[in-house]
Amino acid sequence: METRSSELTTAAEQSPFLSVVIPAYNERDNIQAGALSTVADYLSAQPYAYEVVVVDDGSEDDTAALAEAFAKTHDCFRVVREPHRGKAHTVIAGMLAARGAIVLFSDMDQATPITEIAQVLPWFERGFDVVIGSRGAERRNAPLWRKFMSRSQIVLRNLILGFQGITDTQCGFKAFRREAVRAIVPRLSLYGGALDGPVKGAAVTSGFDVEMLFVARKLGFQIKEVPVEWDYRHSRRVNLLKDSLRGVRDLVRIRLADWRGAYGRAHPQSK
Repeated sequence: METRSSELTTAAEQSPFLSVVIPAYNERDNIQAGALSTVADYLSAQPYAYEVVVVDDGSEDDTAALAEAFAKTHDCFRVVREPHRGKAHTVIAGMLAARGAIVLFSDMDQATPITEIAQVLPWFERGFDVVIGSRGAERRNAPLWRKFMSRSQIVLRNLILGFQGITDTQCGFKAFRREAVRAIVPRLSLYGGALDGPVKGAAVTSGFDVEMLFVARKLGFQIKEVPVEWDYRHSRRVNLLKDSLRGVRDLVRIRLADWRGAYGRAHPQSK
């Protein structure tokens, strides 16, 4: 019986219920402010097995070293070092490295606090494959330019991709069944392979979220959007003109890729 118990414990450690992927690029300030400790404190109080995968996006500061030092004292944390390729490829690397049955990615700044997992997980029990956090059409405490940017993206996304039914594709708090991750990632056209060119500085790659959800719908995975708490965090990573133009470009590229058949045929149950 003792051997069997040990085997079960080992299996649980190898296959946690939840994997939390946190992309990190020059996140020294957030780590030193206790972001990882906040995540650890919450998850350690939960009844399920978990892991946290911090993926360093080739940071220019000591983000990776700080995260690794934290992981040495927290068994359920690990760090994956990646070359600087932008947030999309960093998240993908973490999602593919994750071992959990449910894989959630969350931002280091915790604009949506880790406690909002409680709003997300119950929907998987109801049969959904992808559950995404939503800030709604409003952006609490965000400046006017950020609200304008968000509303414009919603309108253009619906016009170009016919994405009605989902209000907020950009909230950095999304969870997927592991089998959905394995099916979606290989079919990504914009963000599934090599970059168009070298990346310099921060690269938020907002079209990644849209493409992930677009492919999920094409494959027939059931998506649920749930309200979550969110508070605006100022970031030098977001540039109104640059990111708006890139966002529109990505919407057009997704539509063109779909017309070329890059994503395959829509699943009859997709919606």
